[in-house]
Amino acid sequence: MDKLELKGGWNVVKGKIKQAYGDLTDDDLVHEEGKDDETLGKLQQKTGKSRDELVKWINSL
Repeated sequence: MDKLELKGGWNVVKGKIKQAYGDLTDDDLVHEEGKDDETLGKLQQKTGKSRDELVKWINSL
């Protein structure tokens, strides 16, 4: 499985995710060090995308 690699910091990535998915809230996008799976799980529920799809998309931001 791919690993989440955040480039530019979470706040930058969070802004880009919110632009793509306007219905996501700040609570949906809370990210803490070491809790990538929890964050990805919330995003999977909200977007309907698979974990691998989300990891690839976020790593490309």
